[in-house]
Order: sequence, then structure tokens, then C-alpha cells
Amino acid sequence: MTTDPVDSGTGVSPAQDSQICNTLQHIWRLEAAVQTPAHSALGNLLSYASTVPLAPGTLVRVPLGRREVLGVVWACAQRTDDEDARDLKAVAGALDALPPLNDGWRELVAFAARYYQRSLGEVALAALPPQLRDLTSQQLARRLKRRATTEGRPTATATAAATDTDTSTSTSTGPTILSAEQAAALTRFEAESGPFLLFGSTGSGKTEVYLRAVAALLARDDTAQALIMVPEINLTPQLEARVRDRFEARFGAGAVVSLHSGMTNPQRLASWLAAHAGQARIVLGTRMAVFASMPSLRLIVVDEEHDPSYKQQEGARYSARDLAVWRGQREGAKVILGSATPSLESWHHSRPAEGVDPGGRYVRLAMPGRIGDGALPTVRGVDMNLQPPKTVLSGALLDAIGQRIARGEQSMVFLNRRGYAPVLACADCGWKSECPHCSAYRVFHKIDRTLRCHHCGFTERVPRACPACGNPDIAPVGRGTERLEEHLAELFATVKRPDGSAVHIARIDADSTRKQGALAQQLAQVHSGEVDVLVGTQMIAKGHDFRRVTLVAAVNPDGALFSSDFRAPERLFSLLMQSAGRAGRDANYLAAQGSTAEMWIQTHHGGHPLFQALRRHDYPAFARQQLDERRAAGMPPFAFQALVRADARTQQAAQDFLHAANAAADALPQAAQVMRYPAVPLAIQRVANVERAQMLVESASRVALQRFLADWQPLLHALRREPVGKGVIRWLIDVDPHSI
Repeated sequence: MTTDPVDSGTGVSPAQDSQICNTLQHIWRLEAAVQTPAHSALGNLLSYASTVPLAPGTLVRVPLGRREVLGVVWACAQRTDDEDARDLKAVAGALDALPPLNDGWRELVAFAARYYQRSLGEVALAALPPQLRDLTSQQLARRLKRRATTEGRPTATATAAATDTDTSTSTSTGPTILSAEQAAALTRFEAESGPFLLFGSTGSGKTEVYLRAVAALLARDDTAQALIMVPEINLTPQLEARVRDRFEARFGAGAVVSLHSGMTNPQRLASWLAAHAGQARIVLGTRMAVFASMPSLRLIVVDEEHDPSYKQQEGARYSARDLAVWRGQREGAKVILGSATPSLESWHHSRPAEGVDPGGRYVRLAMPGRIGDGALPTVRGVDMNLQPPKTVLSGALLDAIGQRIARGEQSMVFLNRRGYAPVLACADCGWKSECPHCSAYRVFHKIDRTLRCHHCGFTERVPRACPACGNPDIAPVGRGTERLEEHLAELFATVKRPDGSAVHIARIDADSTRKQGALAQQLAQVHSGEVDVLVGTQMIAKGHDFRRVTLVAAVNPDGALFSSDFRAPERLFSLLMQSAGRAGRDANYLAAQGSTAEMWIQTHHGGHPLFQALRRHDYPAFARQQLDERRAAGMPPFAFQALVRADARTQQAAQDFLHAANAAADALPQAAQVMRYPAVPLAIQRVANVERAQMLVESASRVALQRFLADWQPLLHALRREPVGKGVIRWLIDVDPHSI
């Protein structure tokens, strides 16, 4: 999905009667959404009996099999035949201390379930805090009572102070004067309805625009709420600190809350309750926050909107970015999508009118300059074809890093592969560290002497000798961030910092930040200047404001150039341009140092159009070239796709199921409008002893594809019960897949 998708007219109606049922009868029939996966074939809503009327949106505890689970009342129907009601199980209890979830929230959930081909309850219950599913009505009532005594709404004084504050000025954390580009963007934002694509270069001050827009909204409307979304958990704390510093003094403690999976269950519940009650004026969160219950939502910000993390890859595979656009349009909230490298879909939908083309549905706001007249880094290419074999870092790059160290500046080396080496191998017999449960290699982690599968988690100690032939000389092949960190430490072992101390090489990746608080500690070291060279994966490539970094280097970025996934070049360009944006963000610091910002790229394909556009920081040229290719090939955003995936004990069983599904689809009304490709294994076809296969379906019409998928679901359920489905563990549909 690339913008507000068309309602296909299938499934549960998005608008439900929110009036409480007539109370003249003693038995009511409730339709409730409970957590049942789409492939379970249990249907969208289950019926229960209640002796009291309950409004749609009320949370209830209901029996499901031998369990008692949480459900959401979706409809309440008057009953006149008490005998018939005996066939229905009774509601165990209602969490009536909590106000019902409103029409807007239920419409969002119903639409997401329809569009992404999931069951209603699966989406609805996944959108609620996990701890809420375990609370009884009495426990919830006590919790809410405690919150009421300790956390009140923002005081009248705080609200008045916010109203009296001139929103054109900022607190000490931001610039006191907006740049001309920032001011122009805000003026258009206030004057037009959007949705908006804020296309600003790295360091152009997009965050300040977001915060000014939020400040103006909250000062104008003392009940309004704003949702600010970020793609990664590790970006939330630093933004949270900035937002709290800006707004809590003006709107009261508790006005800003966070929602992301890195929080404990009690923390998530507390934040959700504050948002649901309207007490939280600003919600910061990752993709899950798009489903936050915010009754007075008036503004949604999606920062780094291009990031693949906004697409959920497990369960209901929704795109939070696209749902944010849909939610904003349905609930009357303005939406800002921000990025220095927008997704090609958003870029296409924000195109200006030209000739007979009426243009896109988004309003594009451009901020090409950096704050303080800072220049974007100079991009330098290193032709690795001219380097000696097995060169890791070229001599010119090492010299450039050494110069930065001598001046007390920082460098950042980016390699998107964690671990010490991707493979451990025996040169005598050819043995490699394959995972016995996955069709992938286990990665060698030298720091704890383990071989670890990054797909299923299977971990073993490194063997003393080759398990196949006994050769003790087994060696790492390839290079990960651990090995690169070690290599840099060896190269700069004799180099001294300006104060005479040893050079400090640090690494930030998923392994080095496992312990709670480790990431915050490491980032603090970088910001304080303790680190001279920072090595890391994409975790360090986006969102961070490293003021002393003047050089960024990308090692071995060529793999994505020839990927079978058509989105790979877009992701690579974005990652490299975002990485470059970490360098030279403080123009005053550069001037004081007498230095310049640089981005070094080591590649064997320096003439590739992607690198040529990157040298010029020319995202529009790259986007134009990629969109021309996609238009010619009939790919998104000029077509609409879905993947049907089958997981089974054998690859044959998975593919047989998909072939049967393909054959059954021939009889569907929209079959002629939908292209179906043959079933193939996934790139990593076996994970945790489960074989995986997929089939791509594609159409030039979103409506045709949606109706086709909705009509196909009953056939898939039926096939699952036939002999061809016996070996299948599960199947799923992924609408608008981000990785093929």
C-alpha cells in the first residue's frame, strides 16, 4: 500500500452502530473480536450472550475453548428469544471502568484487517497492550483509581502558559530562529490540508519543524493529541528527551508518553491508558503506535517514513506509514511524512502537476539546505579494483581517518554485517558453519567464541577442529563488525589522540547493545567525544546527531546492487545517504576545526548510477531513474502486489499447496486481472526446520487485487483441510510486501 488504499467492500463494515442496545429485553447477543489468526478459519467475530447491554468498543472477557480471553465488543443486538440464547456462551465480565474504544479506532482496525487480509480480532487484540489481556475488571478498576490519584490532567496554569507561549520561538534545545526553508514549510503546513511529504536533507531541521507543528496544535486546541512515530526503538529515547524538554514544562508531567516494544508491559499499559484517556497530549512510538487509542488525534508525524521497519514482518503484516495516512484522512488529522530519502511510493505520490499529469495526492515540502549553512559531505569513491587483493580499508581512507584522530575529530565506519565473520570454514574438506536447522550459515562471534544462527538463534561453541575431517586449521571467511573493529584497533594501535592517550575504537550493533542500557551508554560516549572511530551496522547510520563526526566510510556496500529484490537499490541508496548525513552536522564545529565533512565509499562498481547520484546528493535523479525502470517493468507504485506464503515440513509440501491454490484461483471473478507467478522457495528457504515457499500475485488494479485476495481466502481455508494441505503448518498473505 502506498497511500490511502481503496475500500474493497469486503469483510466487516468499518462503521458500526455505537449506540447502546435497547434495554427492554434481558438477553443481548454480542459480536466480539477475539484473537484468532486468519488461517484458523474461525471467522471475524464470535457471538456471546450478555445480560446487560454493552456499547461497541467495550473490552470484555469471554470464553474461547477452555480459555478465557480478552475481546472487543463490535456490535450488540437485541434478543427476543431467550431459548435461542442458551446456545451462546456468556460473557465472563466487562472491563467497564475503561471508556469504550471509539468509532475511529474500530474503523482503523477493521480497515487494516480487510486490507491486509487478516482476521479482525487478530489485528484488534494485537493493537492492545499485552498486560490488558490479563486484567480482570476489578484489577483494571483499581489500577485506574491509582492513576487518577497520582496523575491528573494538565493543570489550568500549564495549559494557560502553553496558550500564551509564542509558538514561533523554541526552548533552549532548538534553534531560536527558524531557517527560511523551515518557516516556509510550516507556513504551507498550516495553510493546506495535506498529507505532506517533508523532503529535507539530513541536518536540515526536520525535527524542529515537527515540534513547531505540534506546539502550534497543542497551543491552539487544549484537548488535541499528536502522534510522533519513529522507525527504530533506539531512536525513541533521544527524541523522547528532546520532546519532554520542549513540552512537559508547558503542558504538565505525563503529557508525553512513549509506546514501543522495548518497554515493559506495565510501562506500555500505563502509556496506552494515558493516551486513551486523553491525558497524554503527545505519543512517541514505533510502528505499533499507529494503533494507539487517541480520541483527540489531530496530527501524525512519521519520521524517516522510508524506513522498512514501518512494515510489520510477523502476524498481521501491516504498513504503519500507510495506515497513518489512512487514519489521518479518516479522523481529520494532518499527516507529515518526513525523510531525506523518501520511499519511491511517497515521492511518486507527491509529484507536482506537470502537463496532463495532475500530480500526486501528497503536498511536497522541500528543505534541501542544512541548518547554519552547513554543507553536505563530499562523497569520495575508492575503486577497490585498483587495490591489492584482500584489502579491507584502502590506504587513502586509513590516512583520512588518521588525520581526523590527530585533530580530535570522530570517524564512523559502516558495515551492515554483524559478528566477526559470516562463515567459519575448513580449507581441507570444504566444511562450512552451516546451521543444521536453517538453510543459512552460522555466524562466527569471536567475542564469546560461538557460532550463532541469526535466523533461528541456534548457538554452539566454536569447535576445536573441523567436525568433518578433524583439521585444526579452520578459519573465518568474510568480515563482520567485530572483525572490522579488531582490524582498526590493530591499525591504529600506535596512533595517539591529541591528549596523548590511546585511540578508542567502539562498536555499536545488535550484539554490543544486548544488555539493557548498553546503547544509551555507548551513545553517551560517542557524544562526549570519548570515541575516535565508531564501527557499526545500520543502527548508527540513521537518526543520530553526532556533532563531532566529520568522516563516514561505507565498507563493502556492493551486495545490494545485484539483489533479486527490486527494492534493494532503493534501500541501499537510502542507507548510504543517511550514513553520509551523520558527517558534518555542526557547521560551527567544522569551521573551528578547519575541517570538511566527507563520505568515503569503497566499491568495485563506482560507475553505477546509484553511486553517481550519491556523489551529487541527488535523490531526485536517483528516484527518477528508479521510477522509470519500475514503470517500464510494471512494478510498484505502478502496480500492486501480494505474496502468498506457505510454511511446511518439506519444500515439496509447501510448493504443492501453493500450486493447488493457484489452480483453484482460476475460477475467481478477478482472476483475469491478476497475474500469478509460479511458487518458489524463499531466499532463506528453511528456518528452524520449517520449509518456506512463496507465490507472487500482482495486478494493475488495487481494487481487483483486494477482491481477488478476499475471494481466494475461503479456497485457501478449504485446501488446508484437503490432502494437499496436510503437510502445511501455516499459510499467510502479505499485502504490499517490502521484500521479495
